[in-house]
Amino acid sequence: MAVDFSELLEAFEFVSSVGIAENTAFLCKETGKIYWHSDWADDVEEIPDIEDSEEYIRIPEKEELDLGKPLVLKFARHHLPDDSDKVLEIFSREGAYARFKDLLEHRHAIDRWYAFEREATEDALRTWCDDNDIEVSG
Repeated sequence: MAVDFSELLEAFEFVSSVGIAENTAFLCKETGKIYWHSDWADDVEEIPDIEDSEEYIRIPEKEELDLGKPLVLKFARHHLPDDSDKVLEIFSREGAYARFKDLLEHRHAIDRWYAFEREATEDALRTWCDDNDIEVSG
């Protein structure tokens, strides 16, 4: 059964939206259904017993697909080469994304960043699906 790519992308964004392991989502490879869980809210539905089951796979977080700092540095090298060292320095301290986005605004590159990030995210998630024998539609 194929999973709808937009639903998979939404689940991926959900698990990547907060701290590590605070939100989780699992995909049933047989039905394509996604089960959601958050430490911050009551579950809408019961998550099935997934221990030792090859039927379910946890949706990865963005760091697992190298979509955090490595992606930012790649963007800087290709789209803001004069600011590459500055971006590297920004990401050596806490609060990096806010300062990075300030730099993007100042350089009028925020839209390029969001397009770059979106394309990289979709590519990485499709590769993850291929690597895990997950058929997608859309």
